[in-house]
Amino acid sequence: MNKLLTISLALSAIIQSVTSFGSFAVPNCNVHNAATATTVTTALSMASEDEDMLRFARSSRSAAADDNIVELRKPLGLVLNQDDNGNVYVETVAAKGNAARSGKIKEGDIVTMCSATFGKDMWSTRGVGLTRVLAAIRVRQGQNVSLVFESQTQYKKKATTSTKQKQAAEDARLAAQNKKDTLLSELEKDEKKLKKGKFLGLF
Repeated sequence: MNKLLTISLALSAIIQSVTSFGSFAVPNCNVHNAATATTVTTALSMASEDEDMLRFARSSRSAAADDNIVELRKPLGLVLNQDDNGNVYVETVAAKGNAARSGKIKEGDIVTMCSATFGKDMWSTRGVGLTRVLAAIRVRQGQNVSLVFESQTQYKKKATTSTKQKQAAEDARLAAQNKKDTLLSELEKDEKKLKKGKFLGLF
């Protein structure tokens, strides 16, 4: 009976651990050509990294301590454009403009966050497109707006980190699930023994 109680308590703890991790969909793709398979796998990996980072970034309401936050006075002195994924980047830094004077912005940098209309909150601009970013800058109250910029290298590094964090969470979830299954199996065996004991008149 004590063993049964111990297993039940352990099972409860494991179930709570399992439910604390999210579920993640894994792309399923069958490719027959070896060269094509490598290309497709690489593309899927890159897409997955971008999706992981977008999911995390869009939940943020403030910049990280190591982000390149630049407060600029309007007009900013920047020409912005967007890539195929809707990420807005700096196409041109106008000479002698406010952005150029900051010394913190380079052509090719990606705009990843922008000030909210009011207050100090910042909103992710990853993948939202040029129109929305320009609108956010335009409706910002006051003459100053804060933007977060990332170099292409930083962008790729963050995407890889986000994917690794997701994989670590999935590994932990699977380990907890396996432990739960083991405890369930042991619990079922003990219940069968208890029932068998009753039938034999041991209790």
